[in-house]
Amino acid sequence: MISLEMGKIRAEAIGEVQEAVDIADFCVGLSRQLYGLTMHSERPRHRMYEQWHPLGTVGVITAFNFPVAVWSWNAMVAATCGNAIVWKPSLQTPLVSIALNNLVRRVMSEQDIFQPDDGDPADVFTLVIGTDETVGQAMTDDRRLPLISATGSCRMGRHVGQAVAGRLGRCLLELGGNNAMIVTAEANLDLATRAAVFGAVGTAGQRCTTTRRLIVHRDVADDVVGRLSSAYAQVAIGDPLNDETLMGPLISRDAIERMKQAIETAVEQGGEVICGGVEGIERHAERRGYFVEPTIIRVPPGTDLPVAREETFAPILYVFEFEQLDDAIAMHNSVDQGLSSAIMTDSLREAEMFLSHAGSDCGIANVNIGTSGAEIGGAFGGEKDTGGGRESGSDAWKNYMRRQTCTINWGDQLPLAQGISFDA
Repeated sequence: MISLEMGKIRAEAIGEVQEAVDIADFCVGLSRQLYGLTMHSERPRHRMYEQWHPLGTVGVITAFNFPVAVWSWNAMVAATCGNAIVWKPSLQTPLVSIALNNLVRRVMSEQDIFQPDDGDPADVFTLVIGTDETVGQAMTDDRRLPLISATGSCRMGRHVGQAVAGRLGRCLLELGGNNAMIVTAEANLDLATRAAVFGAVGTAGQRCTTTRRLIVHRDVADDVVGRLSSAYAQVAIGDPLNDETLMGPLISRDAIERMKQAIETAVEQGGEVICGGVEGIERHAERRGYFVEPTIIRVPPGTDLPVAREETFAPILYVFEFEQLDDAIAMHNSVDQGLSSAIMTDSLREAEMFLSHAGSDCGIANVNIGTSGAEIGGAFGGEKDTGGGRESGSDAWKNYMRRQTCTINWGDQLPLAQGISFDA
């Protein structure tokens, strides 16, 4: 159903469903690990500790590209923390959303572990399908939803963030990514090529973690571009249910137009189309479906390419060159988004520099793996215009709960904090 409605190839769709299974399994263990802290009180015969309570009901707004996994990162963790969930999915993937919500509601109805004093246990998971202007706006404005978790574009995130902040609610924003991979002269180029191809072509470039910029040392740049061109020529484009297909369609006609406009702008700004390009779009114009060819655009040294600072949700890879690693990192960090990043190198020094405070400014930083995808055990999210939210593993569960600091006086005196004396 994911492949039919969203267009990603079957293997990736199966992987997405497996991710939902895995996060559910993760949350079973998490349910026994919602820990608080204890601390010593400065007042005698007092005890202090903190505990975590459910927020109540949280709102989850998801995008089309991962209609199952992103909901799972939020809803499974939120429910484990004791919350109910109101879900607004993308209007581009309503059938997957209905099927998934029916599935989890069936599970909640059939199990006998959670039996509320009032109401149907299936109503922990609810679904509302509608437009951003109706359902989305109503959710962001509703004080009964203390947390809104929203995945989408930076433009959408700014609107949601401002609306929720206006009522002093909480936001968990997972917004755009303009992810780069640095390939140094010390890299294993076979490994780098495979990582770059999947990172740029997987899901037809419609992941928030898609590799959009490749920053390559000038000594290996020609070699890398040649390897990529050969690999791109072998990418099978077509029916996502065909096991031979490596890249399915884009989500809509508008997505094709945005890709075409970005390519034309890049050429105007000095970029050189190595493969794909506008011609690669036009070659598929008569096909049923929104098919394109993945595109590589090489950027001549010293050329400023402003369009590469924008996220185009399509399989376009911009290739830049560098001489010094400091320059590559500066180039890497020069965009507004800060989600995922990677460096390909066999040099320990280069790897550690990339992971240091002076290195990648992204929420995810990888060495010798690509930018695309993430394991559920770690917190997923990014910095800067990506929104700063964290979902999935690690201590991301804290986003879905409220912290409470508790102090118990077990003595018979009433000392004040900070040694204040107050005799009434």
